[in-house]
Amino acid sequence: MPAFLLPDLGEGLTEAEIVTWHVRVGDTVAIDQTVVEVETAKAVVEVPVPFAGRVTVLHGQPGDVLTVGEPLLTVAGAETEPGFAIPSATPAGDGESGNVLIGYGTSGGRGGRTAAANGRVAVVSPLVRRLARNAGVDITTIRGSGQDGLITRRDVDAAMEARSAEQGLSPTARPAAEPTVGSAGTTRIPIRGSRKTVADKLIRSRREIPEATVWVDVDATELVRLRSALNADESAPKISLLAMISRYAILGLGRYPELNARIEDDEIVTSTAVHLGFAAQTDRGLMVPVLPDAQACTLEQLSTTLAERTLRARDGKLKLGELSGGTFTINNYGVFGVDGSAAIINYPEVAMLGIGRMIERPWVVGGQVVARRITQLTLAFDHRACDGGTAGGFLRFVADCVESPARALRTM
Repeated sequence: MPAFLLPDLGEGLTEAEIVTWHVRVGDTVAIDQTVVEVETAKAVVEVPVPFAGRVTVLHGQPGDVLTVGEPLLTVAGAETEPGFAIPSATPAGDGESGNVLIGYGTSGGRGGRTAAANGRVAVVSPLVRRLARNAGVDITTIRGSGQDGLITRRDVDAAMEARSAEQGLSPTARPAAEPTVGSAGTTRIPIRGSRKTVADKLIRSRREIPEATVWVDVDATELVRLRSALNADESAPKISLLAMISRYAILGLGRYPELNARIEDDEIVTSTAVHLGFAAQTDRGLMVPVLPDAQACTLEQLSTTLAERTLRARDGKLKLGELSGGTFTINNYGVFGVDGSAAIINYPEVAMLGIGRMIERPWVVGGQVVARRITQLTLAFDHRACDGGTAGGFLRFVADCVESPARALRTM
């Protein structure tokens, strides 16, 4: 009776917590049927079983944390799809790898993967097969880059990118870890899952990045007016202030590419593509969805996509690939009613733009004190990537766009 091992869920993740079983002992399962939901450090993922049969053992209960390669469930009378070899549950080190990861299967002996040389598709994990199927990618046309021609998630992603298809898996929503009440009224909240991922990144950012911050108060009165004018047409998509400022930031990054970068081995690696991250507060903690190639988006596309991904982040339905790969992040903490923040850079990026609340304040215009809608823009930057002149130049550019938004939009 083969055991289905916890596969590699991608993104370099090594463990996952069981959230909900979708089957019980004695149930009959079909190939690619979802049998369990597990929570990684990034998302909750539905895991399909790679073979059919009757469930005899569930190797864990909700709340248990399993390491990649450990048994999830055992199935009697297992049948597999053509070209798929049932992996062994034997631990690594006894002649079989047992380390059944994203390229699902082992390399020799019983449970070994099917080589491409025998005319069948090199075996792939159920997650990779589902990824390919959902994207409409014919797995038989993919040339595997893994050992013995094994098809991996990277190979499917490459095929999907070639067809401009979406990538990743659809997670489902799950609340953050439940707190427990101890003696003397104390409460203990587990730091795990996405909360732990965020904590680890913040610690690394503070430890490794020599961070500096610049800020400026900005008159956003004309920006608010322009947004109202753009949204006057009830039939047109609504434009958000966040989208408008994001568009200005993207334009600014074209002029100051040092801020759209990362640091690798004492080198500043810049990019002409802006993969825009934006902070979103959810029930599962802070998440940073990423919009790839945001520089190619129109203002309407930016507004629609930012709103859609924020909603899916709060519902826990973001794909794994939509939470990584950012080159620059925008943090609209003004929604919490605050003016400024000493934000922590989203490692491994080198800069983050913060937006404070927009409120009426006394402002001098033409020698007269009048009420204007004022906001504070803050830029946290890695001093290794640039100096204050570059950071100040970028921030001043965005501020000027906010204060003269119509003119700025005409330049885009």
